[in-house]
Amino acid sequence: MSRRVTVVTAVHAPSARFLPEAYRSLCEQRLPDGWEWRWLIQQDGAGDEVLPYVPDDVRVSFRQGRAGGPGVARTIALARAEGPYVKILDADDQLTPGALARDLAALEADPAVGWATSRALDLLPDGTTAGFPGDPQEGPVERGAVLDFWTANGFRAQVHPATLCVRRELLLALGGWMALPASEDTGLLLALNAVSRGWFSARAGLLYRKWEGQVTGQSAHTDPAEREARMAVVAARARALGEFGWRYD
Repeated sequence: MSRRVTVVTAVHAPSARFLPEAYRSLCEQRLPDGWEWRWLIQQDGAGDEVLPYVPDDVRVSFRQGRAGGPGVARTIALARAEGPYVKILDADDQLTPGALARDLAALEADPAVGWATSRALDLLPDGTTAGFPGDPQEGPVERGAVLDFWTANGFRAQVHPATLCVRRELLLALGGWMALPASEDTGLLLALNAVSRGWFSARAGLLYRKWEGQVTGQSAHTDPAEREARMAVVAARARALGEFGWRYD
């Protein structure tokens, strides 16, 4: 029997047109023998705008639900998730060749590693890419390291939450994504790092699309009052988990 990694994607109408490119990047993945992927696409809201872009593939499952933001869409999609691992793929992003296999290799090699991330490259509108400064060295990410770096560097994590691949049971134990209007993926990343070691792959695993309609590019995302509140609750959750002493081992 094949072992399965579940890829979860939240999508709304403006980003639906990028789904075919995300799908192509999934189809280009070459998994180790005995592994397969399934893609869960969850629309944030209802309507007819997304379905025409959903690939006709038995490995792809599409559902709709009440609008609540990408964190809500991803979390409700977990009801359909199977297999030991969940991989995040935003609708407007693309995996690089070999990304899934590298995630699986890291998680299968060490049962004490709860999650894996990789280097991300910005995919610019002209098709060129640009890297992020300050990527860590390839290897394990110790408990608490992400929070420490994030706090000391203007609330910027040294590993990108959009590249996350995580053990499904650990993801469920932490309640999925945070109930925030944004930064819900950063909140999950810091919570994971509070209770478990992670892994960082220095090879680029994601092309992170920069475009005019992305949620993080909207003015509401940088509203000072909301941003301060988001950062406060993200940090408080991570610190509370660390202080309770529960850990994934």
